Formats: sequence, C-alpha cells, structure tokens
Amino acid sequence: MQKVDVAIVGAGFGGLCAAIRLRESGVQSLVILERDHEVGGTWRDNVYPGCACDVPSHMYSFSFAPNKQWTRPYPQQQEIQDYILRVTEQYALRSLIRFNADVQAMRWLDLQQLWQVEVEGCEPLLANHVILATGPLSKPAIPDIPGVDTFSGEAFHSGHWRHDVDLQGKRIAVVGTGASAIQFVPEIAPHAADVKVFQRTAAWVVPRFDNPYGAMRRWAYRWVPGLQRLSRWRVYWFNEWVGMGFMGSKRMQGMLKRLAGHHLRRQVADPIMQQALTPDFNPGCKRLLISNTWFPTLQRSNVELVTQAVARIAPNGVVGADGTLYPCDVIVWGTGFKATEFVAPMRVYGEGAEAPELGSIWREQPAATRLGITVAGFPNLFLLVGPNTGLGHNSILFMIECQVHYVVQALKSLRERGQAVLRLRPEVQQDDYALNQRKMKGTVWASGCKSWYQNAQGQIDTLWPGYTWEYWLKTRRFQASDYL
Repeated sequence: MQKVDVAIVGAGFGGLCAAIRLRESGVQSLVILERDHEVGGTWRDNVYPGCACDVPSHMYSFSFAPNKQWTRPYPQQQEIQDYILRVTEQYALRSLIRFNADVQAMRWLDLQQLWQVEVEGCEPLLANHVILATGPLSKPAIPDIPGVDTFSGEAFHSGHWRHDVDLQGKRIAVVGTGASAIQFVPEIAPHAADVKVFQRTAAWVVPRFDNPYGAMRRWAYRWVPGLQRLSRWRVYWFNEWVGMGFMGSKRMQGMLKRLAGHHLRRQVADPIMQQALTPDFNPGCKRLLISNTWFPTLQRSNVELVTQAVARIAPNGVVGADGTLYPCDVIVWGTGFKATEFVAPMRVYGEGAEAPELGSIWREQPAATRLGITVAGFPNLFLLVGPNTGLGHNSILFMIECQVHYVVQALKSLRERGQAVLRLRPEVQQDDYALNQRKMKGTVWASGCKSWYQNAQGQIDTLWPGYTWEYWLKTRRFQASDYL
C-alpha cells in the first residue's frame, strides 16, 4: 500500500497550485489524484459553445506564473485550459499526477493517525495529510422535475456538453438563464430552428467590455517589465471597489442597477420584454452576469423567452407551469452546479468511534470551518474553495493562493513543533462560522432573493462575506493556537 505525506484530490487550479507551493516548501512525497484523463477541472469539462470566464484575464492566472499570452480582457475556455496545461509542464507536475483515479471515500485511521484514501479500482492510498481541491463547479445540477426520464429526444447539461448532438435545424429547450446559458444560447440560436428559453427569474446583466487585444498591447504585456502586474492590480482593486455594492453600499448598488438598466434599455426597446428581463432584487443578490449578446439573442425571430418555471417534462417537450406544452427535440440544462455539496459524492469519514461523514454533517448542519480550510473532527484535512470562500466579485484564484499559503504554513508549523496531527478546536470553528453569518446579514446576498448561493435551509455557506484583502490578511499567518 503506497504511503505519501500529502495527497491532493483534484488537478484543477487548486490542486496544481497546492502541488507547486508544497514542493517549493520542501514537501517531496506527494501525489495528485485526478478522476479524469487530463488536468484542468472546470476548464477541462466545460466546453459548451461560447464558454468563457467572467473574471478579467489579468486576474485569472497565478500571481507567480502570469500568463503573457492572453488575447482579450475576458479569457475563453480554450485559452484558460491552454494556460493550465502550460503551468503543468512548466512546473513538471505530470509525474505527480495519477489520472483516472476517482476517489470514492477517505477514512481517518485513529490508530495509525493517517488518512486512508480509497480510489475506485485501485489499492487504497495512505497519506499523512489530504488536500481536497475538487472545486464547487464539478457536479452539474439537474432539477428534480417530473418526467425527466421520459423525454424521447436528447438531453444534457451544459457542463457535460454533447458535441455529438447536431443542433442544426433542431427545436431546442434551454432551462435556466444563468452564467452558462447567456454564453451558449447566443452561439446555438443562429443554427437552431427554434429555441425556447425558460426563465424562472430574470438576472441583472451588465456590458461585457471584451474587445480583443491588438498586436501592440499583446507585445507590451509580454515584454514591458511590470506592465502586466500593474494591470493585474488595477483589475483587482477595481473589483474590490465594485464589491462594495455586494457588501452593502447602497451607492454602489445604485450605480450597478443604473448600469444594468441602461444596458437593458439600450438593447431592448420593447417595454414588455424590458419588464420581463428586469429583476426584482438588488444587483449581486444572484450572480451578476456580463454579456453583450444575450438580450439581442432573446429578440431573434426563432427565440422565445418563456417566463415561467418548468412543471414537467413530456416525451415530446417541456411543459410550463401554466400547462402549455413546448415541443422540442433537445433539452439543454443550464441549471448550474451543486455548489453547496462541498465534498459529495466523495465520502469523508473523520475521527472517533462514530466516524462521522462530512457530507452528511453538512447536509444537516451548517458547513462550519476555519477559513473554509480546516474542519473540527477531521485532522490533517484541508479544503480549497471550501465553505464560505467562494466569491461574487473577484477572482477565485486569489482565494486559492491565500488558502494554499495557509496550508503550507500549517504543515511548516507542524514540522517545526514536531507534531504529526493538526486538530482544529471546535470553539474556533463555531466562532468563525458565527462571525461569517453575522457579516453575511449585511451583504446583498442575504437581501431576500433565492439563489444557488444558499443551501436547503436558506443559509449562505458558499460565499466569503467580505473583501478578498480581508481574507488575505486572515490567511497570512497560521495561528497554531487555533488548533489542539
């Protein structure tokens, strides 16, 4: 049975960053367990037409490995995946990765003080420490709608796009109007015979300033010292400034609402459609979207916006809440991901005779942690992009780097103190969660709308309730006193 010091689950941005920084800190005994055949995670899997990032490109690379090959302000899927592949080669990470290694369960062995990592079809792996870097956007969410299994045509989720399904001349039903749908619907609509877009609630949409970089600018970013770093920090602080609206600034909320309202009125003349596309909540309560093509696409002659929920799926189409049948050949689910299931379907069993399972705990209780990284009752376990560390206004890569820095400091502290096990104090975890929830009450995310940020109980356990610079300060120094 193989034994390593650190096992990393997932070879997306989080897992690769952790491997790079751990190896730089002197950790040599480590392995990355990746369930798929290639690195990339979200950006490997999401290959739907028009897939792109809604975070500016200069903030969507590691600070220690800037991408000097960006072609536009908002990077497209292939550009991001190409960057991830280059980083993998640059830091010689492939030798650390076990591909097609689907982790089913992990168990803390009380006697051995080790994690036993169970990989499908393989002998279990033993690890002193485990880092879960599976990410919140890895599990597509398909709503539990009656009749889903009865549909006679093709149906798939945008996160698992079926490129083998020919959409030319087809009648397509798109369920969902979130960040993915506003990207792929404008791409497929020109080729379809008919597109029905089912919108349960409207979203605020702001312009996408995304003109491709000219040759001179691309040359400058590549060769002028410090220019790209300067652009990165400009983007960072602009995003933090916009984030004031999410943290409760009425003035910034008003500015965002005016920007989105002007964008809507400029692109949509029909007052009835304007009303249908105007949300009844503050900008940011649900994810703020950016697009220049969404509204024009909804006004195409072959596209219809259906402003009602889906009641059921029939063998030949989609039935709306009013009972109307909308015949279709293909259903595309643009319904997001199970962002509140932080570890599922993996089963993670902690210490003690009862061996609690982490996913089960968080389905019944708040997803309490220390900084979204460590969990009481689960020694030597670290999470990347765990509970209350997602973002609504800036780059998740910034948060990942903060978390990896914290993990590196934690392992260094263990070595320096001659300890083998890191156990979070339950009271620290409780205080941390209580503070997050108090801060969350003053944010736009808690202002009354229903969103994927919330769990089944209505609590927001997904987002960081503050500015990213605050999180940076909290993770700069590992506090050994928080642990037993």
